[in-house]
Amino acid sequence: MQVQVIGAGIVGLTAAFELARRGADVSLYERRPGPGLGCSYYAGGMISPWCERQAAEPIVTELGIEALDFWTKTLPVATIKGSLVVAPPRDRADVVSFSKRTSEFEECDSRRIGEIEPDLADRFPYGLYFPREAHLEPRDATAALGKALAQLPNVTLRYSTEATASEKFDFTLDCRGFAAKPVLPDLRGVKGEMLVLRTKDVSLARPIRMLHPRRPVYIVPRTDPHEFMVGASMVENEEPGRITARSMMELLGSAYTICPAFAEAEIVEVGGDVRPTYPDNLPRLTLRDRTLAINGLYRHGFLLAPALAARAADVVMKGAHFPELMQ
Repeated sequence: MQVQVIGAGIVGLTAAFELARRGADVSLYERRPGPGLGCSYYAGGMISPWCERQAAEPIVTELGIEALDFWTKTLPVATIKGSLVVAPPRDRADVVSFSKRTSEFEECDSRRIGEIEPDLADRFPYGLYFPREAHLEPRDATAALGKALAQLPNVTLRYSTEATASEKFDFTLDCRGFAAKPVLPDLRGVKGEMLVLRTKDVSLARPIRMLHPRRPVYIVPRTDPHEFMVGASMVENEEPGRITARSMMELLGSAYTICPAFAEAEIVEVGGDVRPTYPDNLPRLTLRDRTLAINGLYRHGFLLAPALAARAADVVMKGAHFPELMQ
């Protein structure tokens, strides 16, 4: 089977990988000069299905659990060191509320938080530790997928190339994210803004989520032990590229609240892009003739892409139907 995949973000890369390892001849088209240069480039990289259950539908957790196997076994680029959820003392009720909407966690007092993350000792009186969750460096992950695809004899990678309609393909997978809005009019854009801080004065081994009524934030360690991604805003805005002064101040203020040593950190990167989502914030597989669109992953790209890619491959190669994802 000849399959065309359009878009080399995390969705297109995982879809191409699943199809290729099942025997399809895959041609991957990406208008940018390499893999993972769209909104995947600015992702947090948290593989946290149980944390996300707090605000998402059960299907997000169900699909996300599959990602743990993919990112730690199939393509082992993730580290399982858990996730830690905290809040300032005045917002302890938010942590209690969080705990009632999820599972697979350990309740922590101040002493236990200090054991898990010594740099947070005595900072927070109460928290939740999710030991089975993982995190990865998104840019390393997309590069690893690109490299894996380049080594497969049944895959052709075409970067800096716009895809065109062709009768030689038996199927097309549309993985363009928000760029697919002209053919998927229900899509809306939610802008995510982030920054990267560098400091030798902070050591964190795992993602830290701080709950706040107005500006929840997370900090994710990067591959460099002195760099940390701080994110991410969720702005109903379809303008990519820039980060607002308000968002930067709020992200910096939250990082300082988590650990005051961030006050002396160097800001090494700021950025943001538009994440595609549907009105219900859930992903969809949309089948039209010989084209299957995978879209609407919202803020869960790396968490959901492996499971959606596997199901898309089943649709293409086996004619499968998934009512929970397909209209």
